[in-house]
Amino acid sequence: MSPTSTSLALPGGDDTVAAWLDHPYAGAALRDALAAGGADASSLAPAMQMTMAAVVASGGGRFPQEMVDGVLAEARRRMEADGVEVAEPEPAPESDAPAPAPAWRERITEGRFTGQTVIVTGAGSGIGRATASRVAREGGRVIALDISQERLADFAAEHDGLDVTVVTADVTKAADIERVLDAAGDTIDALANVAGIMDNMTPLGEVSDEVWQRVFAVNVDGVMRLSRAVVQRMLPRRRGSIVNVASEAALRGSAAGVAYTASKHAVVGITKSSSFMYAPHGLRVNAIAPGGVATNIGDTMSYGSELAMDRLRTAMAILPPPVTPDQLAASICFLLSDDGVNLNGVILPSDGGWAAI
Repeated sequence: MSPTSTSLALPGGDDTVAAWLDHPYAGAALRDALAAGGADASSLAPAMQMTMAAVVASGGGRFPQEMVDGVLAEARRRMEADGVEVAEPEPAPESDAPAPAPAWRERITEGRFTGQTVIVTGAGSGIGRATASRVAREGGRVIALDISQERLADFAAEHDGLDVTVVTADVTKAADIERVLDAAGDTIDALANVAGIMDNMTPLGEVSDEVWQRVFAVNVDGVMRLSRAVVQRMLPRRRGSIVNVASEAALRGSAAGVAYTASKHAVVGITKSSSFMYAPHGLRVNAIAPGGVATNIGDTMSYGSELAMDRLRTAMAILPPPVTPDQLAASICFLLSDDGVNLNGVILPSDGGWAAI
């Protein structure tokens, strides 16, 4: 596809993903690069309004700068082959629009978790890693578990000198849960159930038994089993806080496929039932409902259904841009800590305003 002009500027880091995909050469090169990795442009759907620089910074190495540089080099090669001159980017026009709001910066609350033992699942990456990191840096003893030994080793090395115990564990396996409890000891002050998996966006008429069972095993059974065991150690002390990670998919039907959506509705049910049952015994059970989170961008966002792709991509076009895992960790740690003293049974939409749409 060639433009009508004989010169054309290439997109840059400050341009949105949507602008990159709309570019006649960079867009084609980007799609080819994604295809080479087994993905397609739909994997970037949650990040369409993010700048390419922000995607690289928040992609956890799955969308590296080297890939972007390669896309630009390939786009330039194709332009030259078509006789299209690579023009210098035009300076942004002057605007009376207000300056963008200052970027959010994490501010550690010193000693907020001092003397507390906190279990965090999914601590090897994304929201779980950010949550475990913040708890540790705020003085807590963290039991960080994940299915990936490599990711946990990297996490432990990054937090050398802090009170971090890593446990390679699968929350769907009873023996692994026992090992987590052994590492934590008799006193457990808080639990963050972050580990979870996505479905392949299939609707009810197309979902497979395998996808349904796999998603529920992690997102529901794992949450129930670990929480069930932890509650037994919290009750004698009449003190404890559990935070479950639900999703905007727990509040609406337009965020994912039927398996993920149903699983996160189940997480809300676990949260509300448990908060009611155990409130008189000093336990608090809450959940957050994230919107888009800039974690593992560039990894495959699988659409197993053409029907779902058409419906969901239309809905995603008007959503707030994704946030960083650190921003979600701020919400989780607030609910986990004593700062959330008066919150029980809350489903907190930490979604950048998605709930208002």
